[in-house]
Amino acid sequence: MKRKKQSGIELILFDLGGVLIEHAGMPALIRWTKGRLKKDEIWRYWLLSPVVRKFESGQCTPDEFADAIVEELKLQITPAEFLSEFSGWPKGIYPGADELLRSLKKVRLGTLCNTNEIHWNKYRTFGLLDYFKYHFISHLNGLAKPDLIAFRNVVSLTNIPPERILFLDDNQLNVTGAMAAGMTAYRVNGASCARAKLEEIRMLPDKKC
Repeated sequence: MKRKKQSGIELILFDLGGVLIEHAGMPALIRWTKGRLKKDEIWRYWLLSPVVRKFESGQCTPDEFADAIVEELKLQITPAEFLSEFSGWPKGIYPGADELLRSLKKVRLGTLCNTNEIHWNKYRTFGLLDYFKYHFISHLNGLAKPDLIAFRNVVSLTNIPPERILFLDDNQLNVTGAMAAGMTAYRVNGASCARAKLEEIRMLPDKKC
């Protein structure tokens, strides 16, 4: 069956954590909450928690965030212990992420991430950020997914119509938010899944024999 090409796309937006960069946050949260938060509840909590959103919107310090999250989740660890492990959640880029971005030469690339100063500084060491023309980072611009304004901000600042923007994220709430803003959006987990989706909609160049 011939694959249908996604036509008219001018910008591909990537979430970083969970799509191009491997994160260890879910196992840690399950362990710390002793199963009170199930696997399918973890990232919904993380996206919607007022404490997390405040930190990832740049409205509090890491120490303030650690104090608040330990209290909110009733964790049996100290804020210092939380921050020590939290800083190591980004593990590195997924295999194939660098190659995938190199292959996308004929379309503009951007990032749209809910993240914080600790993880963003770690991301900067992984060697991926230079592939992107645009960075829309929650703790720097104060706008967080899945809020509609975060997606509309991309449209406003790039002057690219939403129907010409493709968004890839590992969380369905964010995918739904992007679609509500008029973008084409898909849920993908890891770089190999992102590549498979881009191949499926023919956004990658054909491989030469």
